[in-house]
Amino acid sequence: MPVDPPTVAQLGDIAESFGLVLSDEDLVSFRGLILPLLASYGVVEQMAEPAPLAPQYPRTAGHRPDPSDNPYNAWYWRCEIAGAGDGPLAGKRVAVKDNVCVAGVPMMNGSETLRGYVPDVDATVVTRTLDAGATIVGKAVCEDLCFSGGSHTAATGAVLNPRDPGRSAGGSSSGSAALIAAGDVDLALGGDQGGSIRVPAAWTGIVGLKPTYGLVPYTGIFPMELTLDHTGPMAATVADVARYLEVLAGADGLDPRQPAVVPTEAYGARLDGDLAGLRVGVLAEGFEWPGRSEAAVDEAVRDTASRLEKAGAAVGKVSVPMHRQGPAVWTVIAMEGVTELMVRGNATGTNWKGHYTTSLLEAYAEGRRTRVNELADTVKLAMLLGEHVRRTGGGRHYARGQNLGRALRAAYDDALSEVDVLVLPTVPTLPTLLPAPDAPREEFVARAYEVVHNTAPFDVSGHPAVSVPCQPAGSLPIGLMIVGRHFADATVLRVAAVVEDSR
Repeated sequence: MPVDPPTVAQLGDIAESFGLVLSDEDLVSFRGLILPLLASYGVVEQMAEPAPLAPQYPRTAGHRPDPSDNPYNAWYWRCEIAGAGDGPLAGKRVAVKDNVCVAGVPMMNGSETLRGYVPDVDATVVTRTLDAGATIVGKAVCEDLCFSGGSHTAATGAVLNPRDPGRSAGGSSSGSAALIAAGDVDLALGGDQGGSIRVPAAWTGIVGLKPTYGLVPYTGIFPMELTLDHTGPMAATVADVARYLEVLAGADGLDPRQPAVVPTEAYGARLDGDLAGLRVGVLAEGFEWPGRSEAAVDEAVRDTASRLEKAGAAVGKVSVPMHRQGPAVWTVIAMEGVTELMVRGNATGTNWKGHYTTSLLEAYAEGRRTRVNELADTVKLAMLLGEHVRRTGGGRHYARGQNLGRALRAAYDDALSEVDVLVLPTVPTLPTLLPAPDAPREEFVARAYEVVHNTAPFDVSGHPAVSVPCQPAGSLPIGLMIVGRHFADATVLRVAAVVEDSR
């Protein structure tokens, strides 16, 4: 798409938006300086982009499922892409969260702004999944642009919780969790910027891991905020999550979120039930949130944590007072960061080296221009607040949030120098009822934002965190979250396996 030369009037509008005072003579002069520079844009438009994510496995476009075959509204699209003939995931059926590019298969990211988009590349995690022998059987519904901890904001309608269809399945990886809980798939890819793997895992009674920041490449996935973006595995068992993480982990050379050298290991090697010598810290500030926590959740998590002593662990109470301020730090980073990257930057932004999925950028930019009013109120709220603080603070608040994010990480690191893992409730409450279709905006937004108090701080800090089911409250699942040191994902899963066996 060539760049048309600007008119003098257009330059005047741009100058005014920046607060520049330029005369007509100035504008004519600047226009003359701009015209020869536009030739570079023409040259770049004629060059072929490298395509490192070109699909390696044949597939057809698939189909939108009939409602009768989609009882929890968790499938966005059905397809069948067979991977390698053998591998560690051979025979496994996988659902891919619909913010992840799968070439030739429609992708909506829960939003009308992307309806009709068909990616031309496979995300790195998709290629690795297929290389490991799995079969991708469809795209799982996610929340509108993934900006919700509830399961009621997707443009295709609410995702129902298989444990209780009147209640939220959690979000934003709502469809991924529901499909595993219903037994429709063995594994799923999820994404997590504020709790979007762990919240739905907790509320549907499955296992979901937010890996260490940068352990799994985010290349080819619709982002929200570069410093918060995580993607990772979801499954019915800890062993399957560990096996899938072994496939997904490692650098791809295309994602600036990753360090140059990404340490990986055999994550399933120590799922033997032995925690001898391991120190477990029950994080005091993760319990009894004023006006938030439910006693049944706190009691179940504390009781389960105490049982870890039977496996040889030393269990004690630890305190990280800054955890209670973590949601505020996350909010400041997320609201302005999401507005800059996901909205103003058309889900790509600038100033980072890596692979840019330009077809996604172009489709979303057009959809956002023409269908912005069809976004969910959760996204509209972030846009309005993020732009307001950008205009009033000029980025100061975001900068302070990132600086405080390092302090938050240090606070957790200090605690993790005394213990090997932290334990706390994934979500302080049981699954909430889905809001009615005619619910007021305030309720609609509250059900999306009110659930991430314990999860969001660890997206800021980047520590690995897994949600695993513990003792339920009747038929309703409760998730216990285990947090470990950076790149100690194997230790987190080792403890999770014991929790899983203690139910």
